[in-house]
Amino acid sequence: MSKGADEYEITLPLGKIKGVKRETLYDDSYYSYERVPFAKPPVGELRFRAPVPAEPWSGVLDCSHYAEKPVQKNFMTQVVSGDEDCLYLNVYAKQLKSAKPLPVMVYIYGGAFTIGEATRELYGPDYFMAKDVVLVTFNYRVDCLGFLSLTDPSLKVPGNAGLKDMVLALRWVKQYISHFNGDAENITLFGESAGGCSTHFMMCTEQTRGLYHKAIPMSGTVHNYWSNTPRSDFAYRLAKHHGYTGENVDAQVLEHLLGVPAQELVRHSLITPEDRRNGMLFPFGPTIESYVGEDCVVPKSPLEMAREAWTNDLPAMLGGTSFEGLFMYPAVSANRKALDTLNDDPLKMVPHDVRLISTEQESLEYSQRMFKITFGDAKPSSELFMNMLDYYSYKIFWHGVNRTLQARLAYASAPTYFYRFDFDSPDFNFFRTKFCGDNIKKGVSHADELGYLFRNSQAWKLEKSSAEYRTIQRMVGMWTAFAANSNPNCSEISEVDWQPAKRSDPKRVINIGDDVKIVDLPEYEKLQVWDSIYKPENLI
Repeated sequence: MSKGADEYEITLPLGKIKGVKRETLYDDSYYSYERVPFAKPPVGELRFRAPVPAEPWSGVLDCSHYAEKPVQKNFMTQVVSGDEDCLYLNVYAKQLKSAKPLPVMVYIYGGAFTIGEATRELYGPDYFMAKDVVLVTFNYRVDCLGFLSLTDPSLKVPGNAGLKDMVLALRWVKQYISHFNGDAENITLFGESAGGCSTHFMMCTEQTRGLYHKAIPMSGTVHNYWSNTPRSDFAYRLAKHHGYTGENVDAQVLEHLLGVPAQELVRHSLITPEDRRNGMLFPFGPTIESYVGEDCVVPKSPLEMAREAWTNDLPAMLGGTSFEGLFMYPAVSANRKALDTLNDDPLKMVPHDVRLISTEQESLEYSQRMFKITFGDAKPSSELFMNMLDYYSYKIFWHGVNRTLQARLAYASAPTYFYRFDFDSPDFNFFRTKFCGDNIKKGVSHADELGYLFRNSQAWKLEKSSAEYRTIQRMVGMWTAFAANSNPNCSEISEVDWQPAKRSDPKRVINIGDDVKIVDLPEYEKLQVWDSIYKPENLI
């Protein structure tokens, strides 16, 4: 490392990079290296395909600012932004020299596999940089650019290019993080929502064996039904949407799609009312690959992969937020009338994967159980839309997370720490505000915990006496203690003794609210009902 006027140079085997020293919101200093290439730009013939490692460069790369986000269409505004040349990562190191190298934490962003970015606007490292750690964030391709799937093996587009971006980023970290004072023998992978599900995919695939040492899937796992949806004709649908008039022949479809500009490619609306009825949330995402190539990440059902995952020998932390379903507020409130007609189509309440393997009679019986735990004895109506949001907490998030806990308790030899994030701030729970505006003032939404791990562009400097600041301290304390020692107990939560989950007491969870307490999971009884609609062999 050489140092100029606030310029910090590192020589990697690939070439030289120049970073900067930054100050956090709370006056901690750290070293920042952003927009470091880990793959060749995935453009031209590499579009839709597995990433190729970055080639060496000459000169000194300026790594003082993060890369443009991957090409994507904003859910709310429909505005398209980003760059197809997006495969870069960021390294934030608390210190570049210390008596022993620092624990490494690698974060995977969420965004329904459709949006997302590794930028300081959303994932500023400020709170982590109060601790002795190295934090890595990286971009992976989203939407069709990351998850288009074709069946013709000669085309080399079996799907999951976005997951393969993650594998390559992890390989890069394992290989080069020691140059940033990171401990290549102590790497923690974590992610939230689609990033939590991706973290779990990285836990289940053989491609990552030995690349990291523990993991934290947050509010998303491969046991969530949306983690794997057959998407057989979506490439054809996409091509037709963009003017293709030929037959559904993979080679011709691909040729057409390679000619569409990336910014245009993500402008689509491919989900049909029937897809929606079946619970499909996004058209492009992880899928069982159409053939098993040498870089295959998902060769078979994720359920099977989780049973025999190499990471069953590694410690994990797992959990969610106390009102995940607030995430669905925009969709449910825009279509409240649908609740008035829910009785006419009761099967809609039963997950599609359950309906597929159940008789209609069984499915109708399951739907009655769902009505009962969602609406009690009341008839579904637009007045009860908060009940519907509660249903989505289970359907989209909690039931999958709890299935993963059960799978870990059944198949893993290493500890699994189970948490529930329940800290409700009137003005610092940014995602409740994003999803619900001022219409809902209370409740801990999907993704609300992120505001207590990462500084985002809306955050401000808190009074150190505030409950919000204390929650940041606790969250970062637990997450970094787990990264350092495989055990999340730390001085910030000294009032509790957080033990790994046990098969004999599956209700036990740490509740992170105004106080931190060990409690019985409040969602447990409803989760039992959700379990009851699955056959045991299809549950974990």
